Amino acid sequence: MSGPGGGVGPGGSAGGAAEDGGGVRTYGGEQVDEEATVRQPRDAAGVFVELADALVEPLDVVDFLQVLTDRSGALLGASAAGLGLADQRGSLHLMARTGGGGPADFLEQQLHAGPGHDVFSTGVAVVDVDLAAVGERWPALGPAALGAAPGRVTALPLRWRGTVLGALAVVTPGDVRLSGSEVAVGQAMADVATVGLLQARSTAELVVLSEQLQTALQDRIVVDQAKGVLAATAGTSIPEAFRRLRRTARRRGVPLSVLAADVVAGRVDADLLDGR
Repeated sequence: MSGPGGGVGPGGSAGGAAEDGGGVRTYGGEQVDEEATVRQPRDAAGVFVELADALVEPLDVVDFLQVLTDRSGALLGASAAGLGLADQRGSLHLMARTGGGGPADFLEQQLHAGPGHDVFSTGVAVVDVDLAAVGERWPALGPAALGAAPGRVTALPLRWRGTVLGALAVVTPGDVRLSGSEVAVGQAMADVATVGLLQARSTAELVVLSEQLQTALQDRIVVDQAKGVLAATAGTSIPEAFRRLRRTARRRGVPLSVLAADVVAGRVDADLLDGR
């Protein structure tokens, strides 16, 4: 269900950060250039308040992870972001991704042979790898990277007491590099995802968490199907279809996966068609 989480960064904890001199910071074993282009995180406090509010209510895991992935991409100025979780056999699956033309194939495949896979296996962050060079480090990932726009990929572990549950990956456009503080914000978002997943379980046993992750993976498939059905029926885009599903589910107080199952079964009502 989980990676060994054996990677330990400077300072004694997986993904930790330490100064390396010359404006370069070591984070999880990777060097981060503090003099690189820095973007101010947009409303980071507001994002963490929003996620904290979600954690005090009964948690819809699929919706929560999608919101967290969306916000992670926005905070870090990413062109795409994806969050992968492990199933009961230890295989990673893409649970959420930013919509609107992102490199979906790359985000999926990097979980199996790329930054996300390495992060899951070691618990150590992979920071600012040029997409043009990923084929040298991960040959199987080369074709998917060539299909993506120029950029750099960073992957961060979802970790808990030495156990890695998954990985959060962000792709920044062009030659934009994440600063050390931005990598720290990204890791904090990954940690919030972990807290949400742990809160969703009913006992302290990891086997129970694994079963719940399996259910969440199945729910995500249903939600993806519902987005396609609603987009085709209402004549709208996939991102807009998802916004309508999420808004309607919250207004009615039902789990996103339950509403999605209704849509897949052909029960698409006026609220969803009209986007009200």
